[in-house]
Amino acid sequence: MTDTRIQIVSTIISAKWICPVRPQNTVLEDHSIIIDENRIIDVIETKKVASLYQTNQHFQLHHHIVTPGLINAHTHAAMNLFRGFADDQPLDTWLNDSIWPLEKKWVTPDFVHDGTLIACAEMLKSGITTFNEMYFYPEAASRAIKQSGMRANIGLFVMDYSSNYANDGEDYLMKGLEARDGWRDENLITSSLAPHAPYSVSDKTLNQVVTYANQLNLTIHMHVHETEYEINSSLKEYQLRPIERLNRLGILSPQFMAVHAVYLNDEDLNTLSKESASVIHCPTSNLKLGSGIAHIEALQKNHINVCIGTDGSASNNKQDVLHDMQLASLLAKGVTKNPAILDAKTSLEMVTINGAKALGLEDCIGSIEKGKLADLTVFNMDHISTLPMYDPMSHLVYAATREEVSHVWVNGLLQYEEGHLTSIDVQTCKDISLRWQLKLKQNV
Repeated sequence: MTDTRIQIVSTIISAKWICPVRPQNTVLEDHSIIIDENRIIDVIETKKVASLYQTNQHFQLHHHIVTPGLINAHTHAAMNLFRGFADDQPLDTWLNDSIWPLEKKWVTPDFVHDGTLIACAEMLKSGITTFNEMYFYPEAASRAIKQSGMRANIGLFVMDYSSNYANDGEDYLMKGLEARDGWRDENLITSSLAPHAPYSVSDKTLNQVVTYANQLNLTIHMHVHETEYEINSSLKEYQLRPIERLNRLGILSPQFMAVHAVYLNDEDLNTLSKESASVIHCPTSNLKLGSGIAHIEALQKNHINVCIGTDGSASNNKQDVLHDMQLASLLAKGVTKNPAILDAKTSLEMVTINGAKALGLEDCIGSIEKGKLADLTVFNMDHISTLPMYDPMSHLVYAATREEVSHVWVNGLLQYEEGHLTSIDVQTCKDISLRWQLKLKQNV
């Protein structure tokens, strides 16, 4: 007979270590996460579980670390189908001579759906539970995201150049807002407005973006200050640095996400700080395109929220935010000659709670706390490369890879376990990828 004092719950995860992120710099040993439906209802010592809770889904993870689900704060998921197509080029050449012509020829709703589905599979296997998306045909992306079971913020892509998808700024906005109606009732999908960059969007279109963002309470997600060329071009055309121009147009706010932000002067930093904007650091993409290295120490000194993005697979080549987190930490130490900067605690925050804050989801995800949604990533540390274990948080940042990811929960549902995805068939993704590879190789 069941003790009436014992609560029946959906899932119990008992782990050797839990890094909840909040409270800060905490590691819980031999604790359990209690999940009922899609929410965390308790985090307690494992020895107390049997007297309080019962479940048919009890995961005993004796050599594992549990973290909040990792958040990839910037990507172009469908560009997985362009992986390795335009390597070793600077940004302007990469965009104008390679990527934009490829997109003009190949990007369709089918391309976006297929590329996004493959990216979702890769991200889940890499421990990513939430991603911040920006690309053409958002409705097609949303279908793949729904199938994957992931959480995503879909950017409604906007620019003033014509493409297969839309003709001008107003056309992009109308099509994006229409697509948004198709997922507004989805629990796992939110929306932002995603003007491409200051150099590809006019003041007229940006004014429309601000109007819709304010009316619909949407975040804004935009590439900013990625290269010196971008800044010099803005000074020539507008007599303003891009961030100052955006600020005068009312774009900057706590709902603004500045992607890259590699070249910032003191005035730029002060403006971003004053407006409480977030910066999305994409170290691999910036290095690969030769764009430079964002000054993370300066961002931190100005109390600017910094999170991590992979960017698309055409400029990074993999959707592995754990790798970008590790690279960010090492780059910051090398650039500043200060080994204490971006320590393990801060680095883990950048791929969890900081990303949640940028997306306006800090109350829902980003840490392991009572009442939050059960988005969780588990790392199996029983490997020769992660032993001995003295400091779990250190190993997450400096030793672990995505190969150690063993389980991923999104919204309380197990979406990945020991090499197997729940909602996506990996062989189907491989077949889709091969079809596109053959098609592109024969026609480029």
